[in-house]
Amino acid sequence: MVLRIGIVGMGGIGNVHAGVYRELPDTEIVAVCDIIKEKADKAAADYSARPFYSVQEMLDSGIELDAVSMTTAGVENGGDHYTPTMELLGAGLPVLGEKPISNDISKAEEMVALAQEKNIPYAINLNHRFTPAAVRAREWIDSGRLGQVHMINMRMWINNPNESSPWFHLRALHPHSVDVMRYFCGDVKAVCAFLAKGKNRAIWSNAQVAMEFKNGVIGNLVGSYDAGGSYGLECCDITGSDGRFVLDDACEHLTYFPRFSRETERYDYLGGMMTFQETFKSRISFWVNQLIAKTPPGQISASGLEALKAQRVIEAAIRSHETRSVVEIG
Repeated sequence: MVLRIGIVGMGGIGNVHAGVYRELPDTEIVAVCDIIKEKADKAAADYSARPFYSVQEMLDSGIELDAVSMTTAGVENGGDHYTPTMELLGAGLPVLGEKPISNDISKAEEMVALAQEKNIPYAINLNHRFTPAAVRAREWIDSGRLGQVHMINMRMWINNPNESSPWFHLRALHPHSVDVMRYFCGDVKAVCAFLAKGKNRAIWSNAQVAMEFKNGVIGNLVGSYDAGGSYGLECCDITGSDGRFVLDDACEHLTYFPRFSRETERYDYLGGMMTFQETFKSRISFWVNQLIAKTPPGQISASGLEALKAQRVIEAAIRSHETRSVVEIG
């Protein structure tokens, strides 16, 4: 079975998705769409696909599609996701959206509800959880190797001078961070956040967010748009009653530390994955395989619902900062 793929939004990320689909044996890019005609036309030439300049035009054309990557950007990287996603879901098409699902919680809820109503697979490109190292670490938790999980500390920071909105750092970067934390530790019950503006910054570019999970795990997220460099961009550290693991830079290094021994277990570049850029292939491949296997929509990995839950944590962190209080998440 070869899936006929459409891609909406032919900027940088749209072309990353296209590059992956072009390499996969089970997909064929048949349609590309962008409101900027030149981008759509160039992508059509690059991928031997039909160009379209609006989602509705693509839907009205009668072209046969099995799934669509929705890779538009907008305010805080998520402002343009709602309308095209609703059009695609309304037409009954499975959608793989880019993160964040939406920075307007009510719109995110509408997209998730429509997918559920139509029983359509709807997923988000939360690619950090799909690395071989992350999958191995999750197996350790599920098998009980860490014992009872007590705490998680997550760090994600990059150098990003963007000043587009006060909450850009939290809303654009940390859907990934929160999803990784939820992937390992489940739903978040409450948050308490402190934010700071970097040197000469107009936005809240640094964050420290304490979390309480519904299962009793406690955690902390450290994030920044004023850091990065040669000392690592991402680190997830989880401690349990019997052991601890540290996952560095999404996919590059995974180390297990038993609690009662000095012997450690280290894996570098599991599965041959060397860099973060390769995570797009692992995530999109997983999406394609789930579609081919006809995975029930409610069992789709990194679903729209899971992305919505991550955004609720981020919005709760914003409210916590504004009110200087612990914010419960329903």
